[in-house]
Amino acid sequence: MTDSTPESATFPRLARVRAAAGLAVAQLDHARGRTVLTVLGITLAVLAATLLAGTGLGVIETGQQKFDSAGRDIWMTGGPVRFSPTGVGGFENTIVGAHELEAELNARDDVRVAAPMAFQTVYVRSNSSDYETLVGVGAPARGGSVQITNGSGFSSPDVHYADGDYSGPMTHEVVIDQRTAEMMNISVGDSLYIGGTTGIARENEFTVVGISPTFSRFLGAPSVVVHLSELQEITGTTGSDEATLVTLTVEDGADPETVATELESAYPDYDVRTNEEQLAELLRDQAVLMAAGASLVFLALFAGLALTVNILLSHVYQQQREFAALKALGTSSSTLSTTLVFQALFLGTVGGLLGVALSFPAARGLNRMAELLVGFGDLVTLPVSVLAGGFAIAFVVSVVSSLAVSRQISSIRPLDHL
Repeated sequence: MTDSTPESATFPRLARVRAAAGLAVAQLDHARGRTVLTVLGITLAVLAATLLAGTGLGVIETGQQKFDSAGRDIWMTGGPVRFSPTGVGGFENTIVGAHELEAELNARDDVRVAAPMAFQTVYVRSNSSDYETLVGVGAPARGGSVQITNGSGFSSPDVHYADGDYSGPMTHEVVIDQRTAEMMNISVGDSLYIGGTTGIARENEFTVVGISPTFSRFLGAPSVVVHLSELQEITGTTGSDEATLVTLTVEDGADPETVATELESAYPDYDVRTNEEQLAELLRDQAVLMAAGASLVFLALFAGLALTVNILLSHVYQQQREFAALKALGTSSSTLSTTLVFQALFLGTVGGLLGVALSFPAARGLNRMAELLVGFGDLVTLPVSVLAGGFAIAFVVSVVSSLAVSRQISSIRPLDHL
């Protein structure tokens, strides 16, 4: 009596699967060039997807970290910062009467510290270097939110402003970052000549009193930090007391969003944002770049899929006689299709693993390049979700490719090729 149990039907299926797997391995080994090309295409697709996705996440995370590390809760600006090519300093800062605004904000019960900051392009040279154009920062380089890695920072508050007539003594103290120290070949105690023009710089010798990464990390560029009134003095902006922005730290227990709302009502001419709102605004300003990145991810995926499908179709086309012979010998179309599925899954697995593995050195290289160019490290982050997504992409590409070519297998007629 014939055994009709499910177990007896399992063995033929297993035999077909083993036969399909054997055919897949043999064909991949026979066409090594196409195999390598397919794996390379999938690897590049995975690598592009993981790096672009990691860059997007890294930019957001880095931006959030920079705002958090600044130790400020609210950012007040007078609108976008505009370039002023005809003016000394190169920037048209939009807050006027910065010191008076600082005094008004510090008088509020819900504000602990309000600090105006200005950014200007300045000429800088040391006794052993030529003039370089760097970012000059007018800010209080002291306090808990400023990290001093060498030296002591400013020895006194900003005394040059002197209630608005700029008659107080200039401290001529400057805090620099490590890249500026290396560029100018100086250290704490050495001198720098700084000014909005080379003529002004020759007349203003500053002493380096500290090295700090705080402002260069935020700006992404080498910088020199002096008192706000002294930056205004050497760039010719004392008449309007200009600043780029005002940062505020609220008192313990105060809600930054509530304080920001009240400040918007009190100062309708200024833009007032919390950390999260300021970061969101910056991301909106870069919407075109982010859209371009998303487009590149899509194109990378599409190119990987198209390349894999094309190569598998080419593989089927170039071996139509072999497939026709196998069909003439009684091999079913389903077995041949299973063979292609094995091939595609093998190629996708190897390509996906290689893409994920190469993502780590590629990310380190990009981060190193970004740090050299803009001063920001860790712009490309690779969380497990991104790596898993990249590998999943390779698998999806493989499955879609195998399904696309299976129809061509079923349409092969042995008499047309033998």
